[in-house]
Amino acid sequence: MCPKKHTIMMQQTPATNKNVTLLVIVAALGYFVDIYDLLIFSIVRVESLRDIGIAEQDMRHLGEYVMNMQMAGLLLGGLLWGIIGDRFGRIKVLFGSILLYSIANVANGFVQDIHSYAIIRFIAGIGLAGELGAGITLVSETMSREKRGYGTMVVAVIGVLGAVAANIVHGMFAWRTAYFVGGGLGFMLLLLRVGTFESGMYESVLSKNVQKGNIAMLFKDRKRLFKYLHCIAIGLPLWYIVGILIALSPEFGKALNATGPIAAGQAIMFAYIGISAGDVLAGLLAQITKSRRLVILVFTLMSVGTSVFYLNSYGISPASFSTLAFVMGLGVGYWATFVTIASEQFGTNLRATVTTTVPNFVRGALIPITLLFEYFVRLTNLITAAYIMLAIVVGIALFSLSRLKETFSKDLDYVEE
Repeated sequence: MCPKKHTIMMQQTPATNKNVTLLVIVAALGYFVDIYDLLIFSIVRVESLRDIGIAEQDMRHLGEYVMNMQMAGLLLGGLLWGIIGDRFGRIKVLFGSILLYSIANVANGFVQDIHSYAIIRFIAGIGLAGELGAGITLVSETMSREKRGYGTMVVAVIGVLGAVAANIVHGMFAWRTAYFVGGGLGFMLLLLRVGTFESGMYESVLSKNVQKGNIAMLFKDRKRLFKYLHCIAIGLPLWYIVGILIALSPEFGKALNATGPIAAGQAIMFAYIGISAGDVLAGLLAQITKSRRLVILVFTLMSVGTSVFYLNSYGISPASFSTLAFVMGLGVGYWATFVTIASEQFGTNLRATVTTTVPNFVRGALIPITLLFEYFVRLTNLITAAYIMLAIVVGIALFSLSRLKETFSKDLDYVEE
């Protein structure tokens, strides 16, 4: 099956350029709030669970339960918002998703038991699933093929700083207030989105007799299905490092005989500062080399090196741990490039579905990764299990990367049949 091409003639006027800039800013701020709300549980995990009566020995187990519920919400939300984005428009996703996760985060500030905590994080996950995919899709379809990499880079760089904001807010306020702040930021951004415009490519598809947002199309064609799975697989190392090695840094600190307690919020903040810097480097490297595949390869290998160093850092101090978290974040700073590759692999009538589901399936993959990790922990120990999982996710990612075609400067004005 060959993609059918349809050309859209769009004149770039100063007004259009101004609107595109506004769109990039709105998408970037949306991702900023998305990251804040996505990571706030990891940052307040210990304090919040202790406050609702969870015993110290159950912290990791029940924390993983709540996190996995959030990730399950991301999986479901990725499907829902992706289909909505292709069938009804990218703008509707931008409004609906932020409204849902803002309400959920306010509700999280009132929880009193572990199960209500987990259920509300599940609902928040559904809302969070739509933000990045819709924003990247809009930016990719609106900017020129030569410059869209810069647009997605800006979205990612500003967005990941939401982790920094989450840790700062947590340092200033109690954990319940931190959730209220996240919800409030979402409601404020909702007002700023009034006036955003739909993608011209998407509007051109509305008048054509093609299926839009039909996820079954991804499974009916074998070549298309494997391309979709490879897009997901190349992001596995990134979320394994963030969701296991960094999120469980207090436990890894103990296993490495750190000279002092490691704060998860501090580690996450420095890791995301590193990711932000990495996204800049990855974006610039892609523009210089005109190859997104090369960038993914370089950063994946870099992440292996930083992870091995991390797992050998016995007797590390909390201050040095923060520096190491930054370096590890730098190594996995290819999130924007990874999502952009997924967006560029498919036609306009499936692009929102793919761009929304792929990053959320990577996030959702933390569920089986966590289960497998815990299995290896029981068989061996925390450090050995981490090595085994690193080898598995990196091996899968490198194989999948070898199967994907280069998409830099690819014409995105086509549909899947």
